[in-house]
Amino acid sequence: MAQFFEEFCHTDGSDPFPIWQNKTISSCFNKLMLNSLPHGLLAITSACYLNIPRCSRITSSTSYGWGIRIVVAFLMAVLFVLDVVIVGLLHLPTMYLDILADGCATLGWSVHFMSLVVLQKSVYSATRGPVCLLILAIMPVFTLTVTMVSYCQDSICLDISQPFSVMRLTLVASQLFLLFVYFLAFAVPCQAEHVELISVNDSDQTPLIPGGVHFGQDGQIVGDDGATWLSRIFYLWLNPLMKRGQNMELERPSDVCLLPCHLQTRVVRQNFDRCCGKSRHEEVAFEDEAGHRRREDLCKDGVFRERSEIRLLPVLHKAFGLKYYLLGVVKLLGNMLGFAGPLLLSSLVAFMEDSQAPISQGLWCSLGLFTSTLLSAVLRNIFTFEVSKVSLSARAAVISAIYRKALRVSSTTLAQFNLGEIVNFMSTDTDRLVNFFNNFHDIWNLPLQFAVTLYLFYVEVGVAFLGGLGFALLLIPLNKVIATRIMKNNKDMLQSKDSRVKLMTEMLFGMRVIKFYTWEHHFIQKIGDCRKRELSHLKKIKYLDAVCVYIWAALPVLISITTFVTYVLLGNELTAAKVFTTLALVGMLILPLNNFPWILNSTIEAKVSLDRIQCFLRLSDQDMDMYYSSAPPEEPLIAVQLKNSSFSWRGADNTNLAPSEASSPDGTFLLHNISFAIKEGSLVAVVGKVGCGKSSLLAAIAGELIRCGGVVYVQGRENGFAMAAQEPWIQHGSVRDNILFGKEYNSHFYQSVIEACALTEDLNILPGGDRTEVGPNGVTLSGGQKARLALARAVYMEKDIYLLDDPLAAVDADVAKHLLEKCLMGILKNKTRILCTHRIEFLDKADIVVLMDNGMIVKIGTFFKVPPFVPVPKNRNKNDNKKENDEDEFCEQPSLIHCVMGEEQKQTGVVTCRVYRSYWLAVGGVLGFTILFFLFLMQASKNISDWWLAHWITNIKNNENFTHRDLLLHSLSPSIKLSPNHFSNQNVNVTGQLEFYLTVYVSIAAANSVFTIIRAFVFAYGAICAATVIHNRLLDRVLKATVTFFDSTPLGQIINRFSSDLYSVDDMLPFVLNILLANIFGLLGMIVMMSYGLPWILLLLLPLGVLYYKIQHFYRHTSRELKRLYAITLSPIYTHFSETLTGLCTIRASCSSLRFEEENESRLERNQRCLFAGNAAMQWLDIRLQMIGVLVVTGLSVIAIIQHQAKSIDTGLVGLSLSYALSITGLLSGLIFSFTQMETQMISVERTEEYSTDIPAEPQHGSLEVSSLWPEHGQVEFQKAVLVYRSGLPNALDELSVVIQAGEKVGVVGRTGSGKSTMFLALFRMLELSSGKILVDKVDISKMGLEQLRSKLAIIPQDPFLFSGTVRENLDPCGIHSDAQLLDVLEQCHLMQAVNRMGGLNAEVGEKGKSLSVGQRQLLCLARALLTQAKILCIDEATASVDQQTDKLLQQTIREKFKDRTVLTIAHRINTIMDSDKVLVMHAGKAVEFDTPEVLMQREDSIFYKLIHVHSE
Repeated sequence: MAQFFEEFCHTDGSDPFPIWQNKTISSCFNKLMLNSLPHGLLAITSACYLNIPRCSRITSSTSYGWGIRIVVAFLMAVLFVLDVVIVGLLHLPTMYLDILADGCATLGWSVHFMSLVVLQKSVYSATRGPVCLLILAIMPVFTLTVTMVSYCQDSICLDISQPFSVMRLTLVASQLFLLFVYFLAFAVPCQAEHVELISVNDSDQTPLIPGGVHFGQDGQIVGDDGATWLSRIFYLWLNPLMKRGQNMELERPSDVCLLPCHLQTRVVRQNFDRCCGKSRHEEVAFEDEAGHRRREDLCKDGVFRERSEIRLLPVLHKAFGLKYYLLGVVKLLGNMLGFAGPLLLSSLVAFMEDSQAPISQGLWCSLGLFTSTLLSAVLRNIFTFEVSKVSLSARAAVISAIYRKALRVSSTTLAQFNLGEIVNFMSTDTDRLVNFFNNFHDIWNLPLQFAVTLYLFYVEVGVAFLGGLGFALLLIPLNKVIATRIMKNNKDMLQSKDSRVKLMTEMLFGMRVIKFYTWEHHFIQKIGDCRKRELSHLKKIKYLDAVCVYIWAALPVLISITTFVTYVLLGNELTAAKVFTTLALVGMLILPLNNFPWILNSTIEAKVSLDRIQCFLRLSDQDMDMYYSSAPPEEPLIAVQLKNSSFSWRGADNTNLAPSEASSPDGTFLLHNISFAIKEGSLVAVVGKVGCGKSSLLAAIAGELIRCGGVVYVQGRENGFAMAAQEPWIQHGSVRDNILFGKEYNSHFYQSVIEACALTEDLNILPGGDRTEVGPNGVTLSGGQKARLALARAVYMEKDIYLLDDPLAAVDADVAKHLLEKCLMGILKNKTRILCTHRIEFLDKADIVVLMDNGMIVKIGTFFKVPPFVPVPKNRNKNDNKKENDEDEFCEQPSLIHCVMGEEQKQTGVVTCRVYRSYWLAVGGVLGFTILFFLFLMQASKNISDWWLAHWITNIKNNENFTHRDLLLHSLSPSIKLSPNHFSNQNVNVTGQLEFYLTVYVSIAAANSVFTIIRAFVFAYGAICAATVIHNRLLDRVLKATVTFFDSTPLGQIINRFSSDLYSVDDMLPFVLNILLANIFGLLGMIVMMSYGLPWILLLLLPLGVLYYKIQHFYRHTSRELKRLYAITLSPIYTHFSETLTGLCTIRASCSSLRFEEENESRLERNQRCLFAGNAAMQWLDIRLQMIGVLVVTGLSVIAIIQHQAKSIDTGLVGLSLSYALSITGLLSGLIFSFTQMETQMISVERTEEYSTDIPAEPQHGSLEVSSLWPEHGQVEFQKAVLVYRSGLPNALDELSVVIQAGEKVGVVGRTGSGKSTMFLALFRMLELSSGKILVDKVDISKMGLEQLRSKLAIIPQDPFLFSGTVRENLDPCGIHSDAQLLDVLEQCHLMQAVNRMGGLNAEVGEKGKSLSVGQRQLLCLARALLTQAKILCIDEATASVDQQTDKLLQQTIREKFKDRTVLTIAHRINTIMDSDKVLVMHAGKAVEFDTPEVLMQREDSIFYKLIHVHSE
């Protein structure tokens, strides 16, 4: 180090770093300490104010002082740049010293200039600004004064013949003058101030009163807005939040601090949109002509693809690039200061080796260590936090862009992707892209760090560094191969994981069907196969990771040995200074070597995700101006007109995108030559058989198809439509929220809508009335309730045009009549209504009837003009005196609504010991102890090898007669003959000593290598075992859960366990746990070695240890709760996105896109707040741990100096202690972060453990065994059966007693919620009876095993559900039937023609059967039931979406196929059950009537009689 200062400062070797020289302060001290240091502080402090939000609400003009100070700062930077130029021209001996000083000054004033510009436009503009900036800006006056005196003493600077020297004197004088002007400008009084104070949530322009911590109007902390520089550096503004966490007060997302104004989601989105607009404007400016041609081409199909493509990377560059690139300067400065540690360590050890060295040399080294570690810690902390802010902004921008794109893309284009893929764009791909922000600067920093480390290596050991470097470089190809294989296996594993999660999602959607048909074992096997493929790739990844861990742990030792051996062979002497400086540099060399492959991998992953997101954002938007005609029809009062219009579901890539409707001979899916006109206020009924194109016609009117030709006109289309889809779309929220759909609550109109949609009695039964929450997609509602709720939402919209897709299908006859009279013909009587229906008994009420077949309009006109397809219903009895449809008699409690959906509960406090114990048991106790044992051996051998090296250096340095090269050559190769003069007895002993030391050192290193690789592979094996056990336990328990669990638990919560949580258990938890264990053992080893080398350090370590414990304990409480809040607020974003994608047609038709965008921003804002607070808390901890590390390093160096003066020092041990101390900061931080991350990942184990042990399970085994032929007859008897969904609610079945004889065909009728479907659930034991019995062939089914019971029954559920896969797999998942049998049932269900068009039994039905219409899905489910050989068949409204002609044929098929079996049929169409043997009328869970249809029809007081007449009226 002395030589470095001598050459750098051009000073005398006896005093390389003088303070006083020639009766003044020396130039070296002046430039380094009085110039560079203050300017560095000025740069750091000024940088803290660069992200102050802009404020435009200050009504007064800005003080002139701001403008003067900005000009002064700019001129100061320019003058220092000029001085650098002059120094370069003069070629002075101290040129590099001057360039360093001027460079620091230029950087400081440049950053200060930018900060002043920012502050002038912020809330600070009404004040003089932070006083600390004035102090730091004036501090350079000392160095400038010293420089001025020095120049005046130098005659050359006063010699006019030396113009450059004179110019330097002039520059210094000008700089002193400018500093005086700066001070006067700061003293200029501020003008009258008036700041408009508003809520921080109103805008990014919101000013905040400058000071310490800022609060919003509700008392919440507003990020770091307006915080002082000291508060920003040490995160004092976060202390109130940390105290909240310590007091367990962080229970809700609203408890977290607000985002700084410039990070608010709306502000980021607006900035992103502005950058998008600029980017598009620049593109259009260069491509006007090409764009015009493109417009003409794309108009041909009637849908103009608006130039809406977002080029994501350039826009991100425009939006966040400048600040992000400037942060690279901060990172560079921090890393450069990091290199000072090994250099100062070398100087300090050299000082200790020289017993005659002056104490000032040691004090300067100690001061240098303190300063460099402090500044490096502060700069790195600032860099990390500011980069996290940029990442946060980019995340908000990308997620918002994806969501808004999904709302704008046409359905035909969007159908190229399935739901999971689109959600992945927002989740996985966005996370990968945003994580790249943390790694980008490493792409240039790691090579630079590598190069500088090599240079310092060369300075220390000369060309000997090539030995270690060569060994390290040999491992680069190995690292690349490993990284490539890990990437490939990771990609394959993610594909297997996607397949498993997709299968799991479908299984959960169809859980009722799976339980009904006892397919659990089949799906366990299918999921198990996917899991095996996933785990096979995971094993390869973990074992490859084990190799990486081995290389990472063993490489420093191997490089050190290679370097030292090469150094000695070259004839050099090993010293303590060189050994421990080299060890420190080896540690710095390992980081870029190990990290660079992973940085490249993350870059590649980010590029792949960027391309995927870009592909989605490139999709064409809807352009309704081109889709619809703006020219009104010639005929007046026309609301909707289609003229010679043809439509397609196909996208640009000719992929089948839609239900199998209206298939043309060439296989495309089209509506052909559609022409009709609808007048305002008309009721239009669209009828036709299944798959004729009715739903597609409504989609065409709503603009969801591709118009291939013709004209579409809709009056007032900008106001939107009110749509009720065939599959009702229900949001996860309260009943009232679903009906209001964002509109204001109007009590009178709201009650009218409730009454018109027959929801009054349903709401009276609900526990919370219309405030009762329904599950996602209305899972807690019956089919009829969902249909009426969706209809009520459409009615409340108060649109002019209503598109209603079969809302009467899932309701009873009396309810259908009520909806027709009170809703369609009542509250909507003046609206234009287009109704698709199979209820032909109501067609005479329609103004126009449209008959469709094969995608074309076959007939159009009044009801009596369309007789070929539609039979005329019976004459209606207009009995006005009749009691109004006897609704009061039939309004019972809904069957499923009693299962209240609960929000996901957030666990509080620490992760319990039970969770750790469950993971320990999943790994295996013996295996766990084995891992810990080899971890101990690995760390102990590493510390012993370092101690042995120190011991070797200390003992061998006294033998000066021989060079290490000679001794080493002789020890390595005894055949080499040395001159006899070299030897004496002592020399032979020295040779033996060297051979002994080297042998022991290499042996310990080899043992460490063995322990490391064993530990790595054993740990990887343990992680695989844990992942296997946890998944199997979770899957087994979920499949055995009761149906009420699935009804009351949102699907997203269950899926999260099998996706995100299992991913954490598989990959993230082992990774973090591995690091944590290594950090724990590493810290213990470090403390032992430092205490052994310098025992006095214990006096410092004990209080610092207590402080360390307090800080981490304080941090962990808050961090844990913030991570939990982040996880809880993340799920609603994805749930809302999935919900939006499902209901896109309804959202767009009603022109509600803007409201949904705002809702997405609101949910994202809550999540961003938690993420921002978590990042800030992490840096709050980091800066404090960094300060502890600074104190440890400084304390060690001071203790070493004291022992040096006391002449009681072991150079080797002190050097070893100091080399450990240099890395203690990173180890302390790493320990807390890894422990916190481990706790966070353990939450995933906690969540899986909750489902593995706590959810209610069905009783799988029974006490009664029956023969394989049971039931032989099929008799069903209910004996006083009582069933209640939840305590406190009315009985769903109330002492139901009924006997159904073997072979009887029984029709079950009653109002929605009367207990019809509940009876089936009880028969299948989906729900257990509270009391009473159900007997099948005289056997009590409660005593049977569930699998044995359900396998003997068959059911066709109300909601048709199909799995992704082929027609064959949906009909016969277990593969036990022949193709002939499958084709036969398809023929019987009238599906053969549709299946042949799709491609036969191996044709894909699509996600949830989207390639089939709803009616066709019901027919396929019926075909599935026909394959069973069950004696008892239950049919739950299985033909509601089928036209009556097809329904009649199907009923005939059922009668023939099940003529000797018991059939129970729930039907809303009375004619469906008129030929039944008996009719069971349900009311309030009781059998109120049970007799033959003929008998009941003869009794005018019977409920069935009234139902028949309500149906016929």
